[in-house]
Amino acid sequence: MTAPIQHNSAVRGYVMAGGASRRFGSDKALALIGSEALLARMYKLVEAATGNARIVAPPGRYLDSGFEVVEDRWPDEGPLGGIITALGATEKDQNACQWNLMISCDMPFLTRDWLVSLCERAVASDTQVIVPRSAHGLEPLCACWKTPVVEALQAAFDEGIRKVTEAMKRLRMEVLDETHWKRFDSAGRLFWNMNTPQDYQEAVRILQLEKA
Repeated sequence: MTAPIQHNSAVRGYVMAGGASRRFGSDKALALIGSEALLARMYKLVEAATGNARIVAPPGRYLDSGFEVVEDRWPDEGPLGGIITALGATEKDQNACQWNLMISCDMPFLTRDWLVSLCERAVASDTQVIVPRSAHGLEPLCACWKTPVVEALQAAFDEGIRKVTEAMKRLRMEVLDETHWKRFDSAGRLFWNMNTPQDYQEAVRILQLEKA
């Protein structure tokens, strides 16, 4: 098994949990997978891959979770604001990491081995963002972002850009197609998002079968 990135050596880990969960009907980050909330599951996954983890969330949310929370500076403005918030938090660290792993809180089929591989590729790269491309397009909420790109993303945000993939056009990207991630995704679910109650029921069913 691949060894984890050492704590604070190269990569800061973030779970993005700023969504309103409108299609879900309640806060999907708190939906239980087994006996554990999805948010806790994703936090521990990032921590296992990088040796550290933080949650990016709207002010006041998840403060009683026991996890380190960074308050989104632009709640309700979409994930780009959350990404900029995370990069800014890393930049303020005394020994700032050069790279940041950012994942959405609603991707229950991500694996530690894939995230470790993604981080290791980032650390060895001279690009600014490493992002996989699935059948649905780029997956910016399962990607590694270099800390100094915060300035370029902030400039795009200040100009009114809110779509993450649009802001990414200003950066040097390395795009990973399925030849890079398929070995971690034999069932074709790696980047699957849990958006509705039906998605949740299906995720629970599949994970229970895998555990059996």
